[in-house]
Amino acid sequence: MSDNARAGKIPEEDAVVDQSGEQQRFRADLSRAERDMSRRIDPGGRALVITGVMLVLVLTAVLPWVGGASGWQVVSGQADPALEIKLLPRLFSINATVAGVLLGALTLATRRWALSWVTAMTCSVVTVEGVIAIWSRQTVPQDQAGPSIGLVLAVISMAVLASQWLRIAWSRP
Repeated sequence: MSDNARAGKIPEEDAVVDQSGEQQRFRADLSRAERDMSRRIDPGGRALVITGVMLVLVLTAVLPWVGGASGWQVVSGQADPALEIKLLPRLFSINATVAGVLLGALTLATRRWALSWVTAMTCSVVTVEGVIAIWSRQTVPQDQAGPSIGLVLAVISMAVLASQWLRIAWSRP
């Protein structure tokens, strides 16, 4: 019997029950922490690659995408009407901005595993959109402008982002 139990302060059985309650709370906290950690990603060095490619994607907005129209003009719809920029390049530019820059930054900031899958899949879809946008500009009549370097770099950037996000999403044990 303990000294406190002999002195009548704490019965020994209550001390065992109290310790068991603390252990259960500790196990619950440990279990919750383990669940939280299993939902997180650690991109490691890939975070630097992703950030650099996101910067390249942002910089492609000042390069010409179609004829003389820069990327920001295609996104905002302010390109010269004579260029006849249709839906696909504009759709790609909007989705590349949302998926490549905004969603990528959100995923890097929160480091959530589920969000990394969403980012990987959307970047993959946007890459296909970009390839189709390039193809659609290559099949225009001779008097219209084809794709320029900004559009091509943006598609390559989205392909690199998609591959990096897929590697991160698949790396979870």
